[in-house]
Amino acid sequence: MSEPPDTRVDLGGIRLRNPVLTASGTFGYGVELAAFLDLRRIGGFVAKSLTLEPRVGNPPPRIAETPSGMLNAISLENVGVEAFIHDKLPALPEGVTVIASVFETEIERYAEVCKRLAGVPRVAGIEVNASCPHVKSGGIEFGQQPQVLAALVRATRRATALPLLVKLSPNVTDIAEMARVCEGEGASGISLINAVQALDVDVETRRPVLSNLLGGLSGPAIRPIALRMVWQASRAVRIPVCGVGGIASAEDAVKFLLCGATAVQVGTANYLNPAVAGEIADGIAAYAARHGFRRVADLRGALELPSRFHR
Repeated sequence: MSEPPDTRVDLGGIRLRNPVLTASGTFGYGVELAAFLDLRRIGGFVAKSLTLEPRVGNPPPRIAETPSGMLNAISLENVGVEAFIHDKLPALPEGVTVIASVFETEIERYAEVCKRLAGVPRVAGIEVNASCPHVKSGGIEFGQQPQVLAALVRATRRATALPLLVKLSPNVTDIAEMARVCEGEGASGISLINAVQALDVDVETRRPVLSNLLGGLSGPAIRPIALRMVWQASRAVRIPVCGVGGIASAEDAVKFLLCGATAVQVGTANYLNPAVAGEIADGIAAYAARHGFRRVADLRGALELPSRFHR
């Protein structure tokens, strides 16, 4: 009987036992879903995004089902960075890899959250959510303007020595350019994509289905978009890419790895099956074994392309 494949991967200095993470905002702070899934069965999880102070989100309705997806406008409600450090982290089992997610409305505040997380035991890395509105730029997302994104990555990189992932917005015309900006400013890796800005309407009431009007579309509907962006970004930079968007099975996850992702994040699917990330991790290992890969890491970028697409 042949040896099982080595499932370990290195995501920009964050060593994972396998390439499966759960996405920020879909798995709480870990403890909420620990009864359904042993968190040591997966590579790790990205905690709910944190701000300097506790934040109350939008009023309901703030989640709505759409064909092959979900709209949400929760507005990043969270307990704040101090409560996360003192209350949430200690409640987690030992051996769980935790990546803290950070967002704010101003660059200086992003940096301050990163400073407070620096050196905190059990935080393996930080993911900077660059899809948030920048109040000093008229509400445009940090990740939509190269110069603003560069300033954000530069400031957060200076604020912490932890591995730093930048979660990019899909609401741009050139994702490769944004990936290169992150690499140039010292990011350890990038995560993409975040939810796609979207709108849905209830025709009977003639109102938007969300109280916030606009929301973020996630789920299987965005997977082909995410795959395209992961493929483009991974060819543009040398730092690792973490693929996110519509992953609901091991087959979905393998697609992202083949397109150049080092690791993946499972998001909306957690709402349907809180144990799905573990199943996906097992399924990736089984795929690698079935296809003769000794290391799961070797699946990265193994997509067979027509010759004209080769570098």
